[in-house]
Amino acid sequence: HPFCPEDQAQGYHEMIDDLNDKLCQITGYDAISQQPNSGAQGEYAGLLTIRNYHASRGEAQRNVCLIPTSAHGTNPASAQMVGYQVVPVKADENGNIDVADFREKAEKHSDHLAACMITYPSTHGVFETTVQEVCQITHDHGGQVYIDGANMNAMVGLSRPGDIGGDVSHLNLHKTFCIPHGGGGPGMGPIGVKAHLEEHLPGHPEYGTALGPVSAAPFGSPSILPVSWAYVLLMGGEGLTQATKVAILNANYIAARLADAYPILYTSETGRVAHECILDTRPLDEAAHVSVDDVAKRLIDSGFHAPTMSWPVAGTLMVEPTESEPMDELDRFCDAMLSIRAEAQDIIDGKIDAENNPLKNAPHTVRDLVGEWDRPYTREQACFPPGSMGVDKYWSPVNRVDNAYGDRNLICTCPPMSEYEDAAE
Repeated sequence: HPFCPEDQAQGYHEMIDDLNDKLCQITGYDAISQQPNSGAQGEYAGLLTIRNYHASRGEAQRNVCLIPTSAHGTNPASAQMVGYQVVPVKADENGNIDVADFREKAEKHSDHLAACMITYPSTHGVFETTVQEVCQITHDHGGQVYIDGANMNAMVGLSRPGDIGGDVSHLNLHKTFCIPHGGGGPGMGPIGVKAHLEEHLPGHPEYGTALGPVSAAPFGSPSILPVSWAYVLLMGGEGLTQATKVAILNANYIAARLADAYPILYTSETGRVAHECILDTRPLDEAAHVSVDDVAKRLIDSGFHAPTMSWPVAGTLMVEPTESEPMDELDRFCDAMLSIRAEAQDIIDGKIDAENNPLKNAPHTVRDLVGEWDRPYTREQACFPPGSMGVDKYWSPVNRVDNAYGDRNLICTCPPMSEYEDAAE
């Protein structure tokens, strides 16, 4: 066998089959492909599956993909990669899909509609109540529904994309199913599909498909699949459902504690969010010239890496606490954010200089703590703001760095060739 002797892969096959069965139960889909190595590659594989399906029905002319303007940037990129024409759909003032605009464009492109790509809960962290209507409109005009699985952390055990109208979804195993996130990989973005799409999945000919692979190995990065498999087994159905509930509860707790200090940009009709919330820091910029960068840098003094910054909305912070943060950590984060808001208020009230203040000078280092000090605020306020750990504090090794300048002006830090020459001698 070109990949691995079959008699040495029996355990992997058993594990992968069992994980696939469990993921099908969780998502409401009928089949899972472990081919894709990432969520973005899962999008590509899912759209290839849809394209293969339309071609098999003699409808290869279907090449239009409806994508809300609030979608992940990978969505339109993936659609372009399979040769689809992207037609943007408006979002309303609450950040939800504009159903009237969606229906109008589905009708306009009915003969060529291949798919829509939506995220549920939405990219703005809200359970959109019109999701089933959007799916039905797509199906009525001959298209297939791709539901981005990035926010499955708010669905597992409570709702299933396959039940609300999805034909295909990818799953970020590195987000919802315990594989470590980041660090350069490897990652996994398997896709689930309804039964009518199963025979059109991309894959390796050695495993019964002639439609071609999307990654070099038949099962993506199989060495990390045992992490998700063990996680699902250890959690069980009740545990996975409880994790989802806690993730949603944590996000709503943060939103409730911080709503008076920072507007929550998008909420449902009941005033709730899903598993993430967007804190609007733009009013601070308007009133005190305190930017989202200032907030992010000041959070370092309290020992926090900033939440997602300026995405999906510029000048905001999107907080996704997940289920893994204990109450103490949630409160510590909220304390830090409330303290930042109070420091911004001091600028607004003229109690402290608009440029020489803890927000503009953050982050503060050990050198700031022990060196000369001539600032109009105390060392303690600088280095130990609310939320910081007095005993086990993280210290930034450097002061403020101009991120944008660094991104635009690359400087090579490689040693010159003369140093190699000296070393050789």
